[in-house]
Amino acid sequence: MSLFFSLPDEAATLALGERLGRALEAGLSIWLQGDLGAGKTTLTRGVLRGLGFAGRVKSPTYTLVELYELSRFNLYHFDLYRFADPDEWEDAGFREYFNPTSVCLVEWPDKADGRLPQPDLRVRFDIPDAGRAVWIEALTEAGSACIARLISS
Repeated sequence: MSLFFSLPDEAATLALGERLGRALEAGLSIWLQGDLGAGKTTLTRGVLRGLGFAGRVKSPTYTLVELYELSRFNLYHFDLYRFADPDEWEDAGFREYFNPTSVCLVEWPDKADGRLPQPDLRVRFDIPDAGRAVWIEALTEAGSACIARLISS
């Protein structure tokens, strides 16, 4: 199951993120894929707003992961862009964050070269002439259930 969204601006990306945030359940793993500046962190900011988080949301480009302790679950926002070697994933000890009581959003998952757990959702960003094109694809039953909640929101 997959959905396509044409997002004309940052506000539309934030709004989609808010809808997605309200559809999330603990245990989900989501890969965010797209070029630099495509809107991955903006979508994450919207997700967190949809979950009721009112604080500052920053890109984890230099910290590699940002933790957001929410009432329903912990959300981990990863940015693996700076990984020079996929073994850095194992060395960092991030595997334990992927569990039934948390949600993990991962930017640049390809930098871990197959070491990440399978995602439930893949969110792919493209930059056409104007705005953003976003595809959300379910890769598991849990991902399909999330998309169903997103559609009904």
